[in-house]
Amino acid sequence: MYYERMIIRPPSEANSFLLPVTIGCSHNKCAFCGTYIGVKLRIRRLEDIKQDIDKVAQNYSWSMRRVFLEDGDALICPQHRLVEVLNHLNKKFPYLDRVGTYATPQAALIKSIDELKELNQLGLKIAYMGVETGDEELLKKVKKGANYDQIVEAGRKLKQAGIALSVTVILGLGGIEGSENHALRTAKILSDIDPDFAGALTIMLVPGTPLHKDWKEGKFSLISPFQSLEELRLIIQNSDFTNCFFTANHASNYLPIKARLPEQKAEVIRLIDDVLVKRDMSQLRPEFTRAL
Repeated sequence: MYYERMIIRPPSEANSFLLPVTIGCSHNKCAFCGTYIGVKLRIRRLEDIKQDIDKVAQNYSWSMRRVFLEDGDALICPQHRLVEVLNHLNKKFPYLDRVGTYATPQAALIKSIDELKELNQLGLKIAYMGVETGDEELLKKVKKGANYDQIVEAGRKLKQAGIALSVTVILGLGGIEGSENHALRTAKILSDIDPDFAGALTIMLVPGTPLHKDWKEGKFSLISPFQSLEELRLIIQNSDFTNCFFTANHASNYLPIKARLPEQKAEVIRLIDDVLVKRDMSQLRPEFTRAL
C-alpha cells in the first residue's frame, strides 16, 4: 500500500481500508491546522489507485466492508475519477457496505447535486466536513475559506444527495475573549446544518501554524479546560438537532461525551454541570494524555 506521509482519518474509520486518492488538502490554509504544512495537493494516477485496490483485494476481497478515501479532501477529485475509483472498489469488494471521505465545504459546493447522488449510488455513504465555528468573523480570521452560508449549503447538499454527514467543531477556537460568541454561533450553524453526526474537538496549538504564532505573540489566548466545558455546554444547550449522534470523546477533549441529541440533551448537560460545579481536575483527561 502506498502511503507518502502520516495518515489522518476519522476515528470511526479505524477499521477501514485507507485508500490514498489525493495527497494533501485542496484548501490547506486554515490557521489552526498543521497537518498539510508544505504539502501541495496532488491527485494520484488512476492506475496507481487501482493497483492499491487490487493488492488489498488479493487477501480481503470478500471480507472488506468499509473503505475511506484519503487524503484531506478526496471529494475534490474530478467526477469521472471518483466514479472510476468507486466502480473498481465495487468490482473488487462485492460485499462493500460503505465508502467515506473528507469533504471541504468548497469541494461539496463544486459538485452538482446529481454528481453527489451518483457518488452515493456507487457507495459513497458518509462525508466528514470540518465546520469549526459558526462565528462569521472567526471563520475569516482562521482562513476557513468558506463563510457561514456556504458551509450550511455544503452540508445540506451532501445530506440531500443521501450522503450521511459527520461534522466537527473546535472548542476554544475563539480564544477566551470570543468564547461565548463562538459557542453560541456554533450551536446555530450546527442547528442549521442538522448533521447526522457531530463531534467537538478541543483546540491544540500546532507549532508552525498561524494560530500558534498568534499565541506566542500574545494575540491569542487559550481557554482553560473548564472553559472548554462551558463552551461545550453552550453548544449542546442551544443546538437544535433532528437526530444527531454527538460526541466530544476525541483525544483532545478533557471530558469524554457521547449522546444522542436531542433525546439525551438534559442528561449530558447535567453531567457537564456536575463537573463544572466541582471543578475537580481529576475528573478531566490529564493534559499529557491529550493528542491531536
